[in-house]
Amino acid sequence: MANLLTRIKETVMADLHEVLDKKEKKNPIALLNQYLRECERETEKVRKLLERQYTLKEEFTREFEQAKELAGKRKRQAEIASQAGEEELYQFASQEHMQYEERANRLNDLLNQASQQMGDLERKYEEMKHKLKDMHIRRMELMGRENITRANCQMDKVLEDNGDKSFSRFNEIESYLDRLEHQVKSSHHRSTIDARIAQLEKELEKKPV
Repeated sequence: MANLLTRIKETVMADLHEVLDKKEKKNPIALLNQYLRECERETEKVRKLLERQYTLKEEFTREFEQAKELAGKRKRQAEIASQAGEEELYQFASQEHMQYEERANRLNDLLNQASQQMGDLERKYEEMKHKLKDMHIRRMELMGRENITRANCQMDKVLEDNGDKSFSRFNEIESYLDRLEHQVKSSHHRSTIDARIAQLEKELEKKPV
């Protein structure tokens, strides 16, 4: 029964990986966006844990300082009671001093552990932020490549579908410009001739017969 369940699990996982591979080939940016969202959620979890660790460290520090202060206070009181010959008061102050001293030592150990754990979380958090930033840059790179690929495909498609029409249109425009240039030149030439003939006629009229 266990072997059957294992085989079913392996088959399901294999199918899942196949689906993910196909999805990645079909739309790598969509899959990368999914990874980014997952990484952002995990990074946010670590950030919250780091904030809690800061709070714990502050609480451990506060409790440690308080226990250390009370331990010192009871120690001085025990010395005063001993010098005054107050045995009962001395015993009470000594016992309190020992309890606060033990508590301070324990809190100091917890504070050191919390500081070490906080350092580990800080390193992990910074590492995750760097990886997340790298993934964002990778996404921008892929988007840029995708845009270029789509643009090239679109241009190739236009040229393939309308290549002959496009070149024919260019030839028509070029021929039209040639005709237009010829008409402008001819018109200019004719106007120049007309002006010259008119000038000659005026000069002839002024000459005596």
